Amino acid sequence: MGAKSQLLKDNISKNGHTASETISGLNRRQFLRQVGISAGAGLLVTQSMTQALASSSIEQDNSTKLTKDDLPTALMDESLPLQEAAPETLQAQTSCIIPNVETRLFASSNVGGSNERNQLALDRLACAGFKVDNPAITTRQYLRFAGTDSQRASDLQNIATGAIAAPRLLLGVRGGYGAVRLLPMVDWSTLGRIMKERGTILAGFSDVTAIQCALLAKGNMSSLAAPMLYSEFGKIKPNRVSCRQFAEALTNPNLAINIADASLTSQNLPSILTKAEPKTITGTIWGGNLSVVSALAGSEYLPRIDGGIVFLEDVGEQAYRIERMLYDLYLGGAFKGQQAIVFGALSSTGEDSYDKRYDVATVVRQLHKLTGLPIYSGMSFGHIGQKHSFPLGARCQISPNAIGGYQLTFTDYPTIKADAIHVEGLWQ
Repeated sequence: MGAKSQLLKDNISKNGHTASETISGLNRRQFLRQVGISAGAGLLVTQSMTQALASSSIEQDNSTKLTKDDLPTALMDESLPLQEAAPETLQAQTSCIIPNVETRLFASSNVGGSNERNQLALDRLACAGFKVDNPAITTRQYLRFAGTDSQRASDLQNIATGAIAAPRLLLGVRGGYGAVRLLPMVDWSTLGRIMKERGTILAGFSDVTAIQCALLAKGNMSSLAAPMLYSEFGKIKPNRVSCRQFAEALTNPNLAINIADASLTSQNLPSILTKAEPKTITGTIWGGNLSVVSALAGSEYLPRIDGGIVFLEDVGEQAYRIERMLYDLYLGGAFKGQQAIVFGALSSTGEDSYDKRYDVATVVRQLHKLTGLPIYSGMSFGHIGQKHSFPLGARCQISPNAIGGYQLTFTDYPTIKADAIHVEGLWQ
């Protein structure tokens, strides 16, 4: 701990208060000034949060530099107009805790695009209790990627070799494209073993699905389907439900998610599509973004889970493209030996130009006919404004309820102590 942080801690002790009690009364600017760079483990405190909020480049980034990982979210979320975000008001509402959750970033895919947005996200993570050790990777760029292939692979491979100690949280910067290029460059078996010993949680979604699948397939290690640094926490106004559910999945060893209807997948589907009476099933849940999972078909990086439950979501794909990717997986044998398929959000699919009746519901029913597996739709995760984070590679039980919906409960995955996280910091 740095000199400033130790002095703050000593002063707190003399006054008879804990660190979290005292820091919770500070606004963000006071917090960053008191804690300093050393307590943030290199956090780039070059701007205050209010300066980042006042930057018009964040607003421009939301509307003009969109990729698959944040397009619908940017359009669907209610963004606070910049002129209404008065710095004095925001400071008065802000409280923080000293960051102690050991956190490292990995940037496997697209470059962030906005330094102000990255800085805002880093400030929020620190305020929420996450001690980010390598914030500088948010500024890397090679072509469209967040660094060269070797640089991006090193974010993970350095942990596998022991060059860098495994943190408690490995948080993805953003999705887009590029993670698949890294798969042969990482020792997934060793990385999975080290992560399991340390209780490390790798979190992300979208293009990060490639990382998560490889980690499970070759390292036998779970991960967390969850929002990421740039694509959620760097927004002008992060979604509070997504933030709360992110913290819930990080800290609750018995996570439960209730689904009432199939609307996030399709309005024209039942929540449970099955040939028999729905029953409770239990198995390892795996998968992620459909485009990425289907691209791994036939490779050593696609998990092969006996009695598994396949989870799939996507965005901006027409019904015929969704069906083609599902056929890739079906013909490659990915659905063999599985107990069920769970669909999350299939958003922004549009209409078929040949026949409007050929929609997502038609595609899902065709998959049900092909595989004979029960299909659960409407899972609240994907490229949507409100996400319910959940573990991939963990034990999952799906139970139908009396009103036509279902519940997913998860066990056997690493967590973090709840009092280490100040969830409100993620959106303040």
